[in-house]
Amino acid sequence: MPEPPDYTALTRGQLAVLDRINAGEAGLAVLNQLVRLAQDVLGGRGAGFVEYSPGHGRVIATSGACAGALGRKVSREETSKRDSGLAVCMVATTTSDTGCTTAEGRLKGSRSLLIPLNSLNDEFASQIPEGDLHQMLGARCEAGGPTIGSLHVYYGKEDGEPGPEHHTVLELLASYVGRLYALDLGLPVHSDARDASDQQSRRQEDRDLFVAVTSHELRTPVTVIKGYADTLTNHWDSLGEAGRQEAVRVIGARAGELARLVDRLLSATSEDGEVGGSESGPFDLVEALRQAVEELPADLRPRLVLDALPAELPKAYGDRDSLATILTELATNADKYSPPDTDVELTASTDGQTVTFGVCDRGVGIKPEHVEQAFERYWQGESGDRRHHPGAGLGLYLVRRIVERQHGWVSLRPREGGGTVAEVRLPRA
Repeated sequence: MPEPPDYTALTRGQLAVLDRINAGEAGLAVLNQLVRLAQDVLGGRGAGFVEYSPGHGRVIATSGACAGALGRKVSREETSKRDSGLAVCMVATTTSDTGCTTAEGRLKGSRSLLIPLNSLNDEFASQIPEGDLHQMLGARCEAGGPTIGSLHVYYGKEDGEPGPEHHTVLELLASYVGRLYALDLGLPVHSDARDASDQQSRRQEDRDLFVAVTSHELRTPVTVIKGYADTLTNHWDSLGEAGRQEAVRVIGARAGELARLVDRLLSATSEDGEVGGSESGPFDLVEALRQAVEELPADLRPRLVLDALPAELPKAYGDRDSLATILTELATNADKYSPPDTDVELTASTDGQTVTFGVCDRGVGIKPEHVEQAFERYWQGESGDRRHHPGAGLGLYLVRRIVERQHGWVSLRPREGGGTVAEVRLPRA
């Protein structure tokens, strides 16, 4: 059996979390603090939280040995079990769907359960650098009735089997996670109980918003292109060489912006539509990122700080040409939600399985219940600068589709000292 729960650390951790919640800080940073607290108090190798969505779940907070699973999609074939069972396949099935339905059935009616990882997916444990993960203790998180996700702690072979007190402590911390959602969403939470008319109304509102915002986004580059083309036609001689070159430069930049917008709109026409791109292959991620920065809008390039990019990394495997689109969307999003006098930092790193880059801002952060919503079509945060970045709410949706097509994944996490990190992981070549 693992060491008994560290009740002193639990008490201190609870007080720290309550202080942050009472101060109105019920955001993703608090959720991550609860996940780390679960690992530390229960003596696990790693911990994680998965948020449930219709048909699947998504890992949105991790610590320790599970850090690399942040952002991974989790298959949940029987969504009707969501409010009565625990999706224990959370992190353990991020590389495969094997055993998910069986595991959910075993957990039906339980608030927590211990499950051997070899009953779900042996492949996951072998991919974690710390290795030797053997079993998982999971507890479901409820917010005013519905189960909104599940909290998990992972143990190694030599750690022994957690006892009843470990189950109780994890259930307590899972209730804190549920309360976080309830505080921000407002009790009672009945996301699964919307009737058909409410859903139809929301779909219509989404379509209306999409048409209105998209019309605005299309009109701006088209108007600029037409204006400069007319100027070249009507005033060619009087413009001089410098004026003509500047007009051509603006037309080219706006045409590129228009092409990217059209790609976004085409990819958003259906959930199943293809996302265009080149054939995947090995490429130098750092070099590709530096080149992609040069393709950013002129007013955005000076804000990016590249000092944290390493000299070199192992090659990534994916679509190099897509980096420009991915970086443009993430950097624009960071710019939209950050104070104008702060930098947006670009970072890159690697581990045993992936090559990673991140876009780090000093913005307002993101609430836990908005992490998955941020990747939905047409969804936009509450405090972005819509005057300069009106947007159709398609940026992160498109990024996730492009990255997952390359067998990678994208995640959002809090940045130390405030702000958000949007992180993209691609397979190593």
